Amino acid sequence: MKPLFILLGTFVCALAGTRIFKSDIDYTLAGIIALSVMLLFTALGHFMFTRGMTAMLPDFVPFRMQLIYLTGLIEIAAAIGMFIPGFKKVTGILLIIFFILILPANIYAAIKHLNYETGNTDGKGLSYLWFRVPFQLLLIWWVYYFVLR
Repeated sequence: MKPLFILLGTFVCALAGTRIFKSDIDYTLAGIIALSVMLLFTALGHFMFTRGMTAMLPDFVPFRMQLIYLTGLIEIAAAIGMFIPGFKKVTGILLIIFFILILPANIYAAIKHLNYETGNTDGKGLSYLWFRVPFQLLLIWWVYYFVLR
């Protein structure tokens, strides 16, 4: 839920900022800024809650901790890549693929009632998917609309 608030809150602030600094509202730039800030926020979780996020992956997945760090670095790279004209489109395509690929980990975590911040099994469970799946679809749409089109 926090990433959604970060995304939407930053979007509103960025809209106001583009109005002030560009004298016209730039929806595309505001959308990219919001997505970038949200990605930087979620990347922090990969480094702050590594133990809990590692538990989001099934035991058969090798190098789970390293994979969590790698996906955090991917989110940071994507947050930057959207602002580099030569990398914007490829970053958008790779982000959509990334958002599709991480959904199974979120489903697995929900089935296991995992709280990724603590690593305990006192999370919201399957009810979390009523938020997470639509949010994942929103992120995919957001990338397409603000980064790729």
